[in-house]
Amino acid sequence: MANRATKTDTLGSGTGNYGHGSIMRGVGAHKSTAGGVGRDSTAGLATSSRGFMAGEALRSGGRNDPEEFKSMGNEQYKKGNYFEALNLYDKAIAISPGNASYHCNRAAALIALKRLDEALWECEEAIRLDPSYVRAHHRLGSLFLCLGQVENARQHICFPGHQPQHIDMTKLERVEKHVGKCNDARRLRDWRGMLREADAAIASGADSSPQLFSCRAEALLKLSQLDDASSGQSIVPQIKPPLAASSSYFKSKIFGMLTEAYIYFVRAQVELALGRFENALKTIETARQIDPRNIEVSLLLSNMRLVSQARTRGNDLFKSERYTEACTAYSDGLRLDPSNSVLYCNRAACWYKLAQWEKSVSDCNQALHIQPSYTKALLRRAASNMKLELWAEAVRDYEVLRSELPNDKEVAESLFLAQVALKKSMGEEVCNLKFGGEVEIVSGLEQFRAAISSPGASVVHFKAAFNVQCWQISAFSDALCSKYPSINFLKVDVEDSPVIANAENVRTVPTFKIYKDGKRMKEMICPSPEELESSVRLYST
Repeated sequence: MANRATKTDTLGSGTGNYGHGSIMRGVGAHKSTAGGVGRDSTAGLATSSRGFMAGEALRSGGRNDPEEFKSMGNEQYKKGNYFEALNLYDKAIAISPGNASYHCNRAAALIALKRLDEALWECEEAIRLDPSYVRAHHRLGSLFLCLGQVENARQHICFPGHQPQHIDMTKLERVEKHVGKCNDARRLRDWRGMLREADAAIASGADSSPQLFSCRAEALLKLSQLDDASSGQSIVPQIKPPLAASSSYFKSKIFGMLTEAYIYFVRAQVELALGRFENALKTIETARQIDPRNIEVSLLLSNMRLVSQARTRGNDLFKSERYTEACTAYSDGLRLDPSNSVLYCNRAACWYKLAQWEKSVSDCNQALHIQPSYTKALLRRAASNMKLELWAEAVRDYEVLRSELPNDKEVAESLFLAQVALKKSMGEEVCNLKFGGEVEIVSGLEQFRAAISSPGASVVHFKAAFNVQCWQISAFSDALCSKYPSINFLKVDVEDSPVIANAENVRTVPTFKIYKDGKRMKEMICPSPEELESSVRLYST
């Protein structure tokens, strides 16, 4: 057992609740311990695993008292300088690696720095050095609780011979209740219930739990909320096994599989749903390596291999222009994985080639229901709507695509063609309409009148060369010209063309006027970008 002084000081409220932020002061004079380096040792100086040699203390002003480094570390910790505190605790440990309190203090600094995997190891090392070290048990229990490890947390919070505090037991019981309900919900395939209970467990104190964040991602995926599942998966806390890999954290289970395997199990499903088939296979194979005996992991691995094979077969057939057979291959994959947006989108491409545009739209709808941000599916649906002459639906899709792909000329032209077709279907005059995208500079009155009399809507920006507000809005106006190619955009410099300014009664710049078939429809003086685009959008349809 490591030598520790009976007198202790704590950082914090002084209530005796030694949670993640509590620091314990260690011994005064400390003798050499087994495996450590003594105060008077000058030969064969040891190097700690953190790279600080005990001899460095001797060379730095004769300072070789680990208590001094620890005290300095405590002061830095109090000030919130956790990295500096960590370095000082490292120096204390390098001199006296067998002192449990130094490891416990180091764990507190690591927790503050969100390096929870290292903190786990330090707490366990402190307990290995001193199995009766109450504060190390409490810190480890609190750490396990925030990681969602209820049984491990209970083992240390309820350490024999130590009366646990009411606040700790309350938090433990709340997390335990919600984790239990989360288990029940998953068994019943109640995904909304599983999501609700995972959120509740996280809110109750398990706010750094990788498995509970993975529970959220799995539930969202099963609820066909792929974008949210993907976002949720990206924020799952990362807990890596220590070098010794001895922490009880990595031996714990959830839903019958090892915790770490479950995290990979969920990640693989998200990767597959996003169409990253190779990544999905590698990830589920990792889960299988971690927990080779788990049936659920083995079944998912087998299923993913079959889905991936179906996708590869479908892609090869599509490239060979064997579209009917490719449809069948993608359908085989969808029977195994009914929520795969990529397979729906690929099958939609086959239906499009086979002139089955209604089926193409239907499969694109399925893909977009699962993954609303799936651009390729939206492109295919827009193209199919054009073939079906569903002009309003095509315009709606292409407008979304235009905002997502502002520099895509094909999308811009397709939007223009859909808008023209929609106008024609509504009985509007569409002769002489041309695909635009460039601002026309107008200097003469006759040129101006001819321009605003052209078919469709025209937006005229009356400006002055050296007016700051005109400069600011001009770039935005140019961007709108590219975004709404069915509208004519004109610019008139009121100083170079005062005749036009007088004819249109322009007194302030910047002024925007919208014309349709030669008639003025709207005037805006010094509009905001939002007001300008709102008006342009109104007259683009």
